[in-house]
Amino acid sequence: MKYKSNHNVVYSCKYHVVWCPKYRRSVLINGVDVRLKKLIIETCKLLSVELIEMEVMPDHVHLLLEVDPQFGIHKAIKRIKGYSSKVLRSEFPWLRSRLPTLWSNSYFVSTVGDLSLSAIKQYIENQKYM
Repeated sequence: MKYKSNHNVVYSCKYHVVWCPKYRRSVLINGVDVRLKKLIIETCKLLSVELIEMEVMPDHVHLLLEVDPQFGIHKAIKRIKGYSSKVLRSEFPWLRSRLPTLWSNSYFVSTVGDLSLSAIKQYIENQKYM
């Protein structure tokens, strides 16, 4: 197991996160998915969040992240969803006409131990083929 550290904490906090567009509409298509992936990568780098795995489906997003416990998973997801919504709705005007907001308020998050890390990575990688 590899650990990370900041000035006063040594940690290994990995999370499987899933969220959907409002009303679970299949709007992550036609270039929105590609742009969303770039925005997620950009935001994770900015927040010093390690993006281990990612898959964008037409009606939901799967991420496997490692987040500093002092920053918190809630802040990371809030920033990723907020920034991506703002940019996507400005670049793809048809999203504004179809949905009042891009993302639903809720999301799923689960901690990941080392034993299930490879299983979750494989699950996320295989989402396109299901």
